[in-house]
Order: sequence, then structure tokens, then C-alpha cells
Amino acid sequence: MNVLLCSIKTLEGLYDISGVEVGQHFYWQIGSFQVHAQVLITSWVVIAILLGSAIIAVRNPQTIPTDGQNFFEYVLEFIRDVSKTQIGEEYGPWVPFIGTMFLFIFVSNWSGALLPWKIIQLPHGELAAPTNDINTTVALALLTSVAYFYAGLTKKGLGYFGKYIQPTPILLPINILEDFTKPLSLSFRLFGNILADELVVVVLVSLVPSVVPIPVMFLGLFTSGIQALIFATLAAAYIGESMEGHH
Repeated sequence: MNVLLCSIKTLEGLYDISGVEVGQHFYWQIGSFQVHAQVLITSWVVIAILLGSAIIAVRNPQTIPTDGQNFFEYVLEFIRDVSKTQIGEEYGPWVPFIGTMFLFIFVSNWSGALLPWKIIQLPHGELAAPTNDINTTVALALLTSVAYFYAGLTKKGLGYFGKYIQPTPILLPINILEDFTKPLSLSFRLFGNILADELVVVVLVSLVPSVVPIPVMFLGLFTSGIQALIFATLAAAYIGESMEGHH
């Protein structure tokens, strides 16, 4: 009962965290719901970039690849390698999910560093990377949780829940709590790193607007890519673990 209450409190805490705000935000009021408009706008831009790139990549494939085709094939091979390493031989069906997570997070992170969102004036708040909003990272983390539960149940049926009493039933509370803390750690890691990077750049630009912020911005591009890779790798690792059993 104590474990159940702790798990419920963890979920309630995750819901409360979705209301965390840093700075001002631009909202749309749809009925009784308040929607983060700035997140939706930038997310649509990121999705448009990804869809446009995908259309270009598959529009006219060549037997002898062009430079652009080589680049897209390299990205696909990279995602397949990450999926295979973490999931194993049954990685194939999960490549689209892992690839979507990686590309969306990667382009979202970079959009906050590369696109001059501040030139677009809003009534309140400002446009920024979708991943610097806790609602986006929590949603991505919860999708990952659904994915690895689905993978485990599809592979093992109800026998999947046997992992909670392995290697000993004494670990049942810890194993249950682990499934509630995974999305929490995934969402906070991504949100915290992206938000911190953007805040550091903003502070440096306001203090020393000429040269000093440039190396930090390049470092931000690098760490943004690393954060996308970490998220995708952990998502694949969780899926692989749920299919193989408790390790």
C-alpha cells in the first residue's frame, strides 16, 4: 500500500511539474483549456522542417547517392545502429520510434540556438525551443514509458510483470518505483539542460554582446545534439530491457 501511495504521489508530482514556468509564456485559450501557443508554433516549425527534409530525401533516390542522399542515409544508419545496440536483434520495428524521438529532439534543441525567434513579436512571452518547456519533455518521456510497456507486454504478455519480483520479491517496491522515476528523470534531464543553456546564452549576450557568447553558443549546439542522443539511447535501452527482462 505504501508503494502504491508513493507511486501515486510521484505521478501527481509529475503533473504538478508540468505547470512549472520560467519567464512569460504566450497562451491560447481553447474552451476551458489553456494551451502553450509558443510551444505549438515552434513544434509545428520543427515538424515542417522534418517532413520537408524527409520529402526531399525520398523524392528522387539515386543508385549513386548524391551528397544530400548520403547525408540522409548516414542519419538512418546511425539511428539503426543506436536501436540495434540497445534493443538487440528485434530492433527493426522500433527504428521509426527511436528515429522520430531523436530527430524531433535534435531539431528542436538546435532551433532554439539557430533560429532568431526573438524577431517575432508576441503579445506575451517569446518563442523558443519546444524542449525548453517541461510540458514537451514530460510528454516525450511518457511516450517512451508507453512504448517500453507496450514492447514488454507484446513480447511476453502478462508474464512481463514477473520482472517486478526478479531477482527476488524483496525488490518489488524498488522495481515498481523505477517505472515511475524513469519518465521523471528523462524529462528533467532534457528540460534542465536545454533551459540552462538558453539562459546562459541570454545572460552572456546581455552582459557581453560582442564575442564572448559565441563559443558558448557553439558549445550549446554540441550539448543539444548530445542530449538528443542520450534521450534516444535511453528510450531504446528501456525498450530493450522490457523485451529481454530484468537486468
